[in-house]
Amino acid sequence: MKKHRQSYVLMAPYMLLFFLFTVLPVCIAIVFSFTYFNLLEFPKWIGWHNYTRMFLEDDVFLIAVKNTFLFAGITGPISYLMCFVFAWLVNELRPKTRALMTLFFYAPSISGNVFFIWQIIFSGDRYGYVNGFLLDLGLINQPIQFLRDEHYVLWIVLLVQLWLSLGVSFLAFIAGLQTVDRSLFEAGAVDGIRNRWQELWFITLPAMRPQLLFGAVMQITSSFAVADVSTQLAGFPSVNYAAHTIVTHLEDYGTIRFEMGYASAIATVLFVVMVGANIIVQKLLKKVGD
Repeated sequence: MKKHRQSYVLMAPYMLLFFLFTVLPVCIAIVFSFTYFNLLEFPKWIGWHNYTRMFLEDDVFLIAVKNTFLFAGITGPISYLMCFVFAWLVNELRPKTRALMTLFFYAPSISGNVFFIWQIIFSGDRYGYVNGFLLDLGLINQPIQFLRDEHYVLWIVLLVQLWLSLGVSFLAFIAGLQTVDRSLFEAGAVDGIRNRWQELWFITLPAMRPQLLFGAVMQITSSFAVADVSTQLAGFPSVNYAAHTIVTHLEDYGTIRFEMGYASAIATVLFVVMVGANIIVQKLLKKVGD
């Protein structure tokens, strides 16, 4: 530390802010998760009651867990794979075309409140695009309430979340593909690599492990933290909690009921799940190229 003290001095401002606004709030939330705290009274220590209540008494939380893991299990891997495949294909284009296609794929994630587009597409009257199309074909006799029917709403929210997920990870993969040393491909050809798939597995993917890890972290975070899409499309709460997630459950208790102790317990469980998922993904990525 004495030898590299200049580096620590330069890191100190960021590390101080990181500790104050990230590490410290997480630690405080973990402590509050063992208390009853309603913002009006001093926190009262209740031990594991919030956690036992969460898993044994709160049926809505269990629905939220099921929906969240469904989102994470479907949108996470699929969007991660789609981000890489599209980045791999776009990277082969000419520079100007590549820039245009990059903007095309990245645009949904930076376009702000785009949910109204999907509200029009799945509108519950005959003016909705999907209902109008199905009515014209004679497949249905009356419009379907897509966003108010528990059989449809979850899959619509999942589709929109998948559409929005081609963002930061896609850019990271494009950047990673651009930084792969081209001389490695020549060396690989000498060592016996004969096709693009072998190049991808033994050269490209190992060379961009940092970007792969970054993309995995971003996809895990976005897939487990689904809330805005569900709230905007399905309402809050959604019909029969069909599109309810852990984050919307957290918002319910934290910003509406002000049961901060219980909300902190929900946040702690979500934090542990995300950390566990990241550890598993890191171990899987270490095997890339073996």
